[in-house]
Amino acid sequence: MTEFEPVIGLEVHAQLHTATKLFCGCATRFGDAPNVNVCPVCLGLPGALPVLNREAIDLAIRTALVLGCEVHERSVFARKNYFYPDLPKGYQISQYEEPLSTNGALEIGGRRAGIVRVHVEEDAGKSVHLAGRDVSLVDCNRAGVPLAEIVGAPDLLSPSEAAGYLRTMRLRLLYAGVCDGNMEEGSLRCDANVSVRPVGTAALGTKVEIKNLNSVKHVERALEHEIARQTALLSTGGRVVQETRLYREATGETAPMRSKEDAHDYRYFPDPDLPPLHVDRRRVEALHAGIPELAPAKSARYLGMGLSEYDAGVLTSHPRIAAFFEAVLHLHDDAKEVSNFVQTDVLRETTLDGLGAKFSVSAERVAALLDLVRAGTISRKIAKEVFADVIATGREPRDIVEAKGLEQVSDAATLEAVVRRVVDAAPGQAVEYRAGKAKLLAFFVGRVMKETRGRANPERVNEILLRILSE
Repeated sequence: MTEFEPVIGLEVHAQLHTATKLFCGCATRFGDAPNVNVCPVCLGLPGALPVLNREAIDLAIRTALVLGCEVHERSVFARKNYFYPDLPKGYQISQYEEPLSTNGALEIGGRRAGIVRVHVEEDAGKSVHLAGRDVSLVDCNRAGVPLAEIVGAPDLLSPSEAAGYLRTMRLRLLYAGVCDGNMEEGSLRCDANVSVRPVGTAALGTKVEIKNLNSVKHVERALEHEIARQTALLSTGGRVVQETRLYREATGETAPMRSKEDAHDYRYFPDPDLPPLHVDRRRVEALHAGIPELAPAKSARYLGMGLSEYDAGVLTSHPRIAAFFEAVLHLHDDAKEVSNFVQTDVLRETTLDGLGAKFSVSAERVAALLDLVRAGTISRKIAKEVFADVIATGREPRDIVEAKGLEQVSDAATLEAVVRRVVDAAPGQAVEYRAGKAKLLAFFVGRVMKETRGRANPERVNEILLRILSE
């Protein structure tokens, strides 16, 4: 039986993080009432002329640079002609023969996945299909929103690799500050091109495009289904038809949407209202210099601090998380302690929103709290209680500790008296421990901590217990 393998290429549409649209001054805000962020330009009314948004081009150049692409000094805007209800002009302003940039790559699992091009285009509007009614509405708020289309080469060989590619790309765009990466709101969308071929052959099979996938999970599941569908067709003597399909989340299946267009179907030609775009080398160099440290470099640096790969992965999962970690670390230089507290306590109370994040407490107060732990003033357990009070009241950690009498008990005489009372109150367990049941030490530690309301210094408690139980 012939074995088949998939070949996958992704086309990612990243909404560039501008306040206004690509060719007009209308807002790009998500969630506004339908058709309020529109004007004659983005509605394509007669006589309206586009004016290019400089900030959008800067963000597109940054996108190209963080993906390793070559930015060209000259690129040309073209009209891509197709007719859908949510495309007011009847054409989309995009780039085709002379794009902004080409020839980039991402490394995924030790393999190079090529990026053919990154070009600039405007978004279409949105069709809203009313459930149970033979009616569709059109919202043009998105029409004219600036996009960077990132066309990947057919270098991906599995759905999981495609998912890794998309996650890696999303993180780069977040760190570069060019896109908020919010797939649920459509700021980052993906079209997946997939074909299958007999294992060992070089020629590509017939390509099928799966449109408008809005989560990494959907990309992976849609590809899994489509690969299985194409493999089953070819294994039984059938033929794969070139077409565009959609993904149905409820069933986990793809379904036909329309026949797949080729480039000539769009009748590209240079937009007569827009001159060629010329990008000065100095502009590219200045934008390149402004790109911050990206996640892979940060992760490598964190590993050098003694953190695990898991720790580094969590802390670099969003640029604002990494910035918060480093702000705390600047004030409290124990990387592992800071990493643990940020992951287990701070992130539980943190809300991420696109490029932003809302932290419930400042880095300065987290550092002050960890300083109290390091000084032996409070235990790690009490630190969690104090942290909750800092969030609830906004007070300084030290003030809370003093007001509630939470200072750690470290005095040897005081702790020894408590330990002896606890041991005397559990003679049976003491006998079992001395007979070799070492795990009972935790029982005694727990009793001491309970009697001291968690304030006993656990290291001192262990030392005293070991001495007394060995008498």
